[in-house]
Amino acid sequence: MSDRATRPSAETAPPSMRAVVQHRLGGPEVLEMAELDRPVAGPGEVLVRIAAAGVNPLDWKIREGDVPMYGPPPFVLGVDVSGTVEAVGAGVDRFAVGDEVFGMPRLPAPTQAYAEYLTAPAGELVRKPAGMTHPEAAALASSALTAWQALVGIADVQPGQRVLVHAAAGGVGHVAVQVAKARGAYVIGTARAGKHAFLRGLGIDEAVDYSVVDFEDAVRDVDVVFDLIGLDYGARSLDSLRPGGILVSAFLADPGTTVEEAESRGVRFRTIGVAPSGPDLEAIAALAEQGALSVHIAATFALEEAAKAHELGETGRVQGKIVLLP
Repeated sequence: MSDRATRPSAETAPPSMRAVVQHRLGGPEVLEMAELDRPVAGPGEVLVRIAAAGVNPLDWKIREGDVPMYGPPPFVLGVDVSGTVEAVGAGVDRFAVGDEVFGMPRLPAPTQAYAEYLTAPAGELVRKPAGMTHPEAAALASSALTAWQALVGIADVQPGQRVLVHAAAGGVGHVAVQVAKARGAYVIGTARAGKHAFLRGLGIDEAVDYSVVDFEDAVRDVDVVFDLIGLDYGARSLDSLRPGGILVSAFLADPGTTVEEAESRGVRFRTIGVAPSGPDLEAIAALAEQGALSVHIAATFALEEAAKAHELGETGRVQGKIVLLP
C-alpha cells in the first residue's frame, strides 16, 4: 500500500484549530502554539467558536504543577470562555447555532479555553449579556462564579451586613465587591492605596491599605470575610469577625486556619472550590444586564501571546482580569 493511501485526504481529515498546548510543566515558556483537531460536539454538548478566554491564577498554578488537577501534560489551559455556538449536539434545545454564550464549563476537568474552539455541556453555559463584549464576558465567568458561590451560596450575604473582601481590586475581588453591594451589604476591601479610587468607582464603602495598617486592627465586627489570599490572612481574618460570623476562603492550598480554630473562637470557616453552574451564571448574567455587575479588563493578548499574559498575571499586581483573544 502506498504512503499516499495511508494518509487521510483533505476531504476526510478532521478540521484543525490553533491552540496553546504545554507538553511539560514549568514557567510561561512551556506554552506553545499547536495545530489540533477541532473537537466535535457530543450529545448534550455545543461546539463554541471562542472569541475570548480569561486568564486566571489557576492557569499558571496548573501550568507549574502546583495544582495537578489535569494530570500530566500535554494539555490545554483556560477555564473562562465567551464565544458563538458553531454546532449543537444531539438533544440540545437550549441553544442554536449563532447564539453568543459564556461560562466556565467542565471544571475540574479541562475546559481547554486557550484555543479557537471547544465543546461544552450545554447546561454549563448561558447567553452572553447583550451589553457585554466577549472579552468582558470571558473575564467575568469564573470570577463571578467564585464570588457568587462564596457570598451567596455559602455566606448568604444579607442587606445591611458588613462584608470584608481581601485582594478587593483583583480579578475575583473586584467582582466580589459588586456582588456583595448588589446584595445590600456594607463592603470593606483590602488593597494598596493606588487602587482605592478604582474600588470607590465600584461602590465600595471602605478601602483599607494593608501595607500601612494591619487590617485586623482596622476592621472589626464584620459578618463575612471573603479571603482570596490565604496563608496568615486566614487566622488574622478571624479577629475581624463578629461572633457567629463566617470566613470563606478561596485559597484552598493553605487557607491559614481550620474549622476547629474558627469554632473555638465562636465563628465559622468554609472553603470555596468553584464549580460550573448554569443557574448561578443566569443570576450573574441578570445582574450584568441590570448594570449592577461589570468586569475590569487589565490587558488583552493574542492567543499566541499566552506566555506574556502569564508573565503579567504572575506579577500579582493586576487590577481586574487578563484576557486572551484567539
